[in-house]
Amino acid sequence: MKKVVYMLPLIAILLVISSCSSVKVATDYDKSANFNQYKTFAFYKTGIDKVEISDLDKRRILRAIEAEMLSKGFTKSETPDLLVSLFTKSHQRVDVYNNAWGYGGWGWGGYGPWGWGYNHLQPSVSTSSQGALYIDLIDADKKELVWQGMGTGYLTQNVEKKDERINEFVAKIMEQYPPGAQQ
Repeated sequence: MKKVVYMLPLIAILLVISSCSSVKVATDYDKSANFNQYKTFAFYKTGIDKVEISDLDKRRILRAIEAEMLSKGFTKSETPDLLVSLFTKSHQRVDVYNNAWGYGGWGWGGYGPWGWGYNHLQPSVSTSSQGALYIDLIDADKKELVWQGMGTGYLTQNVEKKDERINEFVAKIMEQYPPGAQQ
């Protein structure tokens, strides 16, 4: 039984680590839009300029979107059928783990400097950033949103892994375009 109790924190950490790598995706689209008519795209500079992230991350996202669009057979054009815009949101998540098991442990305090007493283990605190990336596809002629994909997941501050994580976000979102293609 003691082994199970000692393994619970390890199991919890493994669950957190494994859940950090996934990107949750949701999409919405205009059911009256004919997605077969769209063959070319360009980035919607006005919308992209409003995104409040670093220029480095913005370029990473745009390169990933461009690669996905090209892989789907789209052509980049000065007179596009679709305009691609994006925006982002993020928030900090703080997790507090109380590792102290309470009274009755061997340690400092209680009935003398050492001995039986209260266990004064400090809780551990971890923070992580969770972000959302929205990719909007706008009909260039009508100037109407026809498709929106959103991916949420944990972000990394590790520069070496940023490209990989951003590519993962964009690829997961764009798997859902065009509507019905993933079935």
